[in-house]
Amino acid sequence: DDKVLCELLAYRIYENVSPYHFKSRRLAVELYEEKGKKVKVHQLEGFVIEDIKNVAKRFDGHVNKRKVHPLQQDNMTCLQNDFFQYMIGNTDYSVAYQHNEKLLFVNKSTLPVPYDFDMSGLVDASYAVVSQIGDQKLAIDDVKQRLYRGFKRDPALYEQVRQQYLSNKADIMALVDELESSFKIPAEFKRTRAYISAFFDVLQNEQTFQKEVLSRARVK
Repeated sequence: DDKVLCELLAYRIYENVSPYHFKSRRLAVELYEEKGKKVKVHQLEGFVIEDIKNVAKRFDGHVNKRKVHPLQQDNMTCLQNDFFQYMIGNTDYSVAYQHNEKLLFVNKSTLPVPYDFDMSGLVDASYAVVSQIGDQKLAIDDVKQRLYRGFKRDPALYEQVRQQYLSNKADIMALVDELESSFKIPAEFKRTRAYISAFFDVLQNEQTFQKEVLSRARVK
């Protein structure tokens, strides 16, 4: 249940970051298991997200199913997405190949919309493994380790997105704290909060930001 809440939190955080997001709704799920003449009731955490066609409709756009190189997509939206993926410790995505990403075409711009975050360090699911890109092994050994996977873009845009996240820190941490009472295991909530807080530590330190984000930006 706590892992489900962590993934729901990721969706809620991205709603704070970009207007181009999947809306989510938390659910209380009941499963009925028949055991002979008895029925066992399982109460579980759950959530649903909207269909991508509904996301496109909100912006009078449409869903783009063809491949578009990240550097041909909207710079600001891509950077917001890349920072977010770094925040939650997710490498299991590709905007180029639409792996755990959908693309919208709105006002002549291609915009990534991320989803499916169960392989992230924020969730830290028992089955999560570090993604492998083709034959390339990423330079981390655990999903909880962060690795920036965005492309090099205008440094001024990097700084703009960095400041956006920093200015929204209080709102994002409030989203975390809103779920505290719902966690079954207090230690899991503390881990979750510390994980998100550590992302802001990177942004706030100039040298760390240079080392962990700017210097790791991809050129291909």
